[in-house]
Amino acid sequence: MSQEPGSDKPLAEASLLSHLIELRTRLLRVAAGILLVFLALAPFADRLFELVANPLMAQLPEGTSMIATQVASPFLTPFKTALVTAIFISVPWIFYQIWAFVAPGLYQQEKRMAVPLVMTSAILFYAGVAFAYYLVFPLMFGFFTAVAPEGVAVMTDINAYLDFVLTLFFAFGIAFEVPIATVLMVWAGFTTPARLASHRAYVLLGAFVVGMFLTPPDVISQTLLAIPVYLLYEGGIIMARIMVPGHREVESQQNG
Repeated sequence: MSQEPGSDKPLAEASLLSHLIELRTRLLRVAAGILLVFLALAPFADRLFELVANPLMAQLPEGTSMIATQVASPFLTPFKTALVTAIFISVPWIFYQIWAFVAPGLYQQEKRMAVPLVMTSAILFYAGVAFAYYLVFPLMFGFFTAVAPEGVAVMTDINAYLDFVLTLFFAFGIAFEVPIATVLMVWAGFTTPARLASHRAYVLLGAFVVGMFLTPPDVISQTLLAIPVYLLYEGGIIMARIMVPGHREVESQQNG
């Protein structure tokens, strides 16, 4: 019995619909997880903002403080802090939902590789946030307050401060995902560990350029960002050599 042309169109539409339903389910689970964590953190919103503000407050001259230039800022800013903290805490749950969505389309070998990548991604993200909070922020805010002109009182708006530090938190969290990006590029066949290793000098230079834009204009802060990013790049090369099978055959063919 011959199949009518285009008879597979309903099957394709059904498959697309099922994927969209699955995607909606995963997104709803992500939102529900973030909401539950936010509700648990909401009573401690003021305390959370105090923790986030500590790196700047420790550097402010005696007798000065942060200010609120908008009427609702004293109320909304702590709750915004609690919401973003909930998102940070939910990163493993978010990564898991992403993995659960793409897992059915992966081979068994790819699934075994995806699990450690998801776990490592969450750990590296938290490491980047902690690195910014404990090491970069004290140096950065110490520099900013030290270079204030004579007669200028440093009194930062709480909402502007929160937006600034959140941007840096995300920037450093993403920057620390360099090993994962390296492994994925090798896994997808875009490059090889040997080719990545041959570009070390350019990566080191690029890391210092990125550090120049993300940190105050002093050599110490730039180095504190550039060196970890470069070391993470080297770690990504090592991870790719261990986790991606067949890269030696590809390198030998290219060399041949």
